[in-house]
Amino acid sequence: MSNALAPLKEANFRYYWLARLIDRAGTTMAGVALAFAVLHVSDSPGALGTVLAAHSIPMVVFLLAGGVLADRFGRTLVIQATNVASGLSQLAIAGLVITGTAEIWHLVILTAINGTATAARMPALAGVLPQLVPRELFKPANLVIAVPENALMVLGPAVSGVLVVVIGPGWALAVDGLTYLLAALILTRVRIPRPAEVSKGVIADLREGWSYFRATTWLWVVVASFSLLNAIVSGAFNTLGPVLATQTDLGEAGWGLIRSAQAVGFLVCSLILIRISFHRPLRWGMAAVALQGLPMLVLGFEPVLAAGMVAAFLAGLGVQVFGLGWDLAMQEHVPDEMLSRAYSYDMLGSFVAIPLGQLAFGPLGLAFGIQPVMIVAGIAYVVIALVPLVSRSVRDLPRATVPAAETH
Repeated sequence: MSNALAPLKEANFRYYWLARLIDRAGTTMAGVALAFAVLHVSDSPGALGTVLAAHSIPMVVFLLAGGVLADRFGRTLVIQATNVASGLSQLAIAGLVITGTAEIWHLVILTAINGTATAARMPALAGVLPQLVPRELFKPANLVIAVPENALMVLGPAVSGVLVVVIGPGWALAVDGLTYLLAALILTRVRIPRPAEVSKGVIADLREGWSYFRATTWLWVVVASFSLLNAIVSGAFNTLGPVLATQTDLGEAGWGLIRSAQAVGFLVCSLILIRISFHRPLRWGMAAVALQGLPMLVLGFEPVLAAGMVAAFLAGLGVQVFGLGWDLAMQEHVPDEMLSRAYSYDMLGSFVAIPLGQLAFGPLGLAFGIQPVMIVAGIAYVVIALVPLVSRSVRDLPRATVPAAETH
């Protein structure tokens, strides 16, 4: 336990950790609330897919710019600025929903602004940790972030589902907007050196990042896999799932419980991983993330709440194993001056097909039935997750450093 909490002795990390925790408290409620806010305005799965795509399309388009900004101007500065933009746009959505004046085009525009800010923030968030703690603390630092965030994710979706039923989705969105602004304020206490000035231009930085990306086999193989995996999850689970809930006995509260069960899986796994050595992070990560296909299969065959919660719990275990494995692979094997750009190419490739999934699965569900489409999607997910293990560079990638405390 002492080793697990060691990163909190670093002042910069403490403030960063607190800011992320507050931010996550609101974000865990926002996903469920936004989905049902859209369905309150229009009960069409196509409308929900359009709003979700309005967030993910600019997020994909501006990811590379986010990586360059983070590596050139400082990761904490980029996080602060984009938190303010996200907070204001989310509060605007909340106000429209609460007052009953929201229309789909309102939500599309404001969600697109939020997605643009998210695009700039994500590479900075992913790349800042090596600047906050020593190298030997990378694993406990990742886990000391994951454990409380996952605990919040247990409660957030369920609370949000109840709020949607009792007072409507707008208030949960308002909380998310305020947490963005509070997190930005706390981040002003983080003190890390800004990057040294460089003479290269933006295009040169992008080319340098691309050269590294395509030359690193394990990196592009996993990213290629996730370009399909994320499209499937965003379309079959995140878009069709809430629609299926409203059409069956699951209901909004039931869907919130399923999402919370997945978060329980995140939490339990992050606690277990504190004591487990992780010598082949991508081998275990890709094998485990295949479990994410289970909720789609289970709900596709029979949308029963208990079965859906169990499947979501197992999916949460798998996603957490992969998440830690991927972060360790990136943080230990990618040079720090390249890290945010490498993450931006990773995110671009992983997210590029998400809008296609969000836009395509609604019509597919209407044409072939929501449950059959979810079954096919679940099978495809499992197969695609396991294919990268054929590559030796993925299967055998080691930890660059394994502290003595992790070898027992």
